[in-house]
Amino acid sequence: MKLYPILFFLFSLSISAQENKAFSELKNEPKLRENMRLLDFYMQNNDSKILELVSEDVSFGHSNGWVQNFDDFKKDFESKKVSYKSIEQTDLSEFKRNKKTVSLRRKVKVAGIYKVYDFEMTLSLLEIWIKKGKSWRLWSRQAIELKEKPE
Repeated sequence: MKLYPILFFLFSLSISAQENKAFSELKNEPKLRENMRLLDFYMQNNDSKILELVSEDVSFGHSNGWVQNFDDFKKDFESKKVSYKSIEQTDLSEFKRNKKTVSLRRKVKVAGIYKVYDFEMTLSLLEIWIKKGKSWRLWSRQAIELKEKPE
């Protein structure tokens, strides 16, 4: 029985080390870190500069089942079908790199309005960023809603 607290402690250290590794690896890519911040900022402020951050062959998979390409995203973004009141990153759990491609897993809390309906949720995101020249562009993003576990 005394083994359980030790195992829990080791498991907690392992998770913490993974998170710290992801954050430290992202620190080595300041332009990517800035583009991630700008992506959330532009989305929250419905700023069309967001289109400069995404690749022309981007694929968005939304938590409600929508799948969008660049033209679909641009049209829906400009129509303000969804407007965000807040977007806050709460976790960065994975950072993987292969040459000029980076895969990130992060969590964000979002609040906004879809058409006339308010919403709040926590999303788990898988983002794939590719480096084109000196700039990082979002190439793919898949979001799923994280539901609170009943106690």
